[in-house]
Amino acid sequence: MGYLVDFVLHIDSHLVNIVNTFGGSTYLILFAIIFVETGAVILPFLPGDSLLFAAAALAANPAYGLHIWVFVPVFLMAAIAGDSLNFYLGRRAGVLLGKRSWFSRLINQERLAQSTAFFKKHGPIAIFLGRFLPIIRTFVPFVAAGSQFAYRRFLKYNVGAAVAWVTLCCGGGYFFGNIAFVKAHFSAVVLGIIVVSLIPALVGWMRTWRRS
Repeated sequence: MGYLVDFVLHIDSHLVNIVNTFGGSTYLILFAIIFVETGAVILPFLPGDSLLFAAAALAANPAYGLHIWVFVPVFLMAAIAGDSLNFYLGRRAGVLLGKRSWFSRLINQERLAQSTAFFKKHGPIAIFLGRFLPIIRTFVPFVAAGSQFAYRRFLKYNVGAAVAWVTLCCGGGYFFGNIAFVKAHFSAVVLGIIVVSLIPALVGWMRTWRRS
């Protein structure tokens, strides 16, 4: 877990090491990280927003030989495909939870309950909003499928959310990631991205707490 925290806080340095080691295969590695972060219900703690921001910042620097117009479709496909896999797992969850007790132990039940409440409160738009909330975005497709939400309808919101998410995060990294102040305080910027993305969930929790 310590390595994961270090990877998130110093993601710019780790990405440079990945690029220097794997070259063009970096696109495939980052695709896999985003796909797993959104598609595997048991791994909601992998980096998402900060990874897109840092990757786009590297793409803006000619020294690394990366291209933003490759990253954008790669991240779009990873996000959409990951959520689709997550949705499929949600459809199968009743069978898996009933026949495979180990599966229920792998899923954070508290996070699942929070995501269920979030989906019930915001309805279909939760699919769009959830894409911008770390951890929550890993569970919302799962919950939507379990609620017998139609996949075609889910896909409509999912694609729109993925386009907005990738555009915002990659655009921010590409245009602002190489500013001297941002580069000098990249860890603080990453923490800021995480905090800002968690604000809506925190506000919702506080409202629920006040009602109770």
